[in-house]
Amino acid sequence: MPANLVDNQQILAKRILAIDDEEANVLLLKNVLEREGYKDIHCITDPEKALDAYITLSPDLVLLDLMMPKIDGFQLLEAFSRHDKSDEFRPVLVLTADTTLQTRRRALALGAKDFVSKPFDVIEVALRISNLLETRILYERLKHV
Repeated sequence: MPANLVDNQQILAKRILAIDDEEANVLLLKNVLEREGYKDIHCITDPEKALDAYITLSPDLVLLDLMMPKIDGFQLLEAFSRHDKSDEFRPVLVLTADTTLQTRRRALALGAKDFVSKPFDVIEVALRISNLLETRILYERLKHV
């Protein structure tokens, strides 16, 4: 088996932003992340504050609900893409109860890099988060070669 390309501590040091209007959902995500060893976790339950948090925190990964009041996840995906540099890879993992094909396609077309249906398996979500962060780290390495 090949050696890991990225040290696990590098992955665990990355900044994660969770955006969901349901307090219980962000608490669950925060608990899962803390149990995995992540320390730099930020949670937003007000979607109107999400874009400012995205810009200010510059997270390495965003966990995003789609169905939220006032500003939904689709609008946030569009706004995030307007603020990212063209050569940047900042993954968004969508977590939503809407499992329709149209929703998945729309989220992916707007820049989401992965999609998980609620209710989700916490181990699967933790693995997807780790994989996306590893990809971000490797992408950043390639940019500096």
